[in-house]
Amino acid sequence: MTTLTHRLRPTIRVRLTLIYGLLFLAGGIVMLVLTYVLLKNNLRSSVSVATRHMDPATIPGGPEAPPKEMIFGSSPDRLITAGEASGVLVQSQVSFQRETLNSLLTLGSVALAVVTAAALGLGWLFADRALRPLHRITETARRVARSHDLTERIAYAGPRDDVKELADTLDTMLERLARAFDGQRRFVANASHELRTPLAINRTLVDVALRRPDPSEDVKRLGEALLVVNGRHERLIDGLLTLAGSENTVVDTSPLDLADVAGHVLGQAAAEAAARGITARRDLGHAPTSGDPVLIERLVQNLVENAIRHNHQGGELSVTTRGDGGQAELIVTNTGPVVPPYEIETIFEPFRRLGTDRVHSDRGSGLGLSIVRATATAHGGIVTAHPRPGGGLTVIVRLPAANRHSHPADGHRGRTPG
Repeated sequence: MTTLTHRLRPTIRVRLTLIYGLLFLAGGIVMLVLTYVLLKNNLRSSVSVATRHMDPATIPGGPEAPPKEMIFGSSPDRLITAGEASGVLVQSQVSFQRETLNSLLTLGSVALAVVTAAALGLGWLFADRALRPLHRITETARRVARSHDLTERIAYAGPRDDVKELADTLDTMLERLARAFDGQRRFVANASHELRTPLAINRTLVDVALRRPDPSEDVKRLGEALLVVNGRHERLIDGLLTLAGSENTVVDTSPLDLADVAGHVLGQAAAEAAARGITARRDLGHAPTSGDPVLIERLVQNLVENAIRHNHQGGELSVTTRGDGGQAELIVTNTGPVVPPYEIETIFEPFRRLGTDRVHSDRGSGLGLSIVRATATAHGGIVTAHPRPGGGLTVIVRLPAANRHSHPADGHRGRTPG
């Protein structure tokens, strides 16, 4: 009901047109009423003057005038008195007054309706002209949102009014956003170097220490523990940098097929799935879209790794891609622990995991699904999830579909065990 009400709400142009028309109609009605009252009073005064002039008491000789004051009536054979003539004249004046007022109301109403319709048409045109600066602001904001080019400005050169103030405010906001995104990109680039380099050095030193010919058992256990911790820190930093990068604008996009990306990722994860006895099934249909290939691959990789990591021994994994209604869909379903419905949204938050998984360092960094949602949002898509009956999770990614083009037959992409 709320959506229907929102759709039926008239636009500001329609509202302005109706306001113009209603104001003109109200003014016309007031003018018509005033004209009616003034004309009615004027005609009433005319009738009173005519009656007074035709009063028998004012006629020479009075009401008992001699026969010479008799005048002809409707026929030569009928004579009427001056008093009767006065009554006839009064009735004629009253009838004339009534017909004149009725004609005024009828013709005035018709004219008011015609002029109001013309006022509505002119109001529609004037409203469009008045809203043209706002349309320009909206088009510029839409271009910036689609192209992610924060260097573009509205640069409105109109008079100093409310529209000019709005345009200047939006230009100031775009300038601040551009500086903020530039600073974030520089931070990501610097953090990528400053954080990864020490961890790479630590990993190398620990690996060299473990490769010595005579390390003690304590040194081996300590080195292996340090490598695990160091590897988790590397994954954490890599996930944070990817999350920060995916939340920025996607500049480099190219056509790709989710089926090809999913097939490549499943091939890389086949060994890990087999080691845990997980049966991977694929139904990779044609799903063309466009985006950053690296980020899209990371999105699919995070979903597949999450489905394997949070699965049970001997479980199942299903990956489906398809094009549906102008969208490219990726569906990843896995068996595993029961996911409460109220926990669905929390698993997409950074560092949020289900149950006691947050205490296990080998279960990832807690950024996998956060990166998936951020990447999909940066590409204009959405991510939804719902619990799988019997345990596990189904995650659906919908991205805008690219224009359909010729593609090889998809017969080899049937449902087969991984």
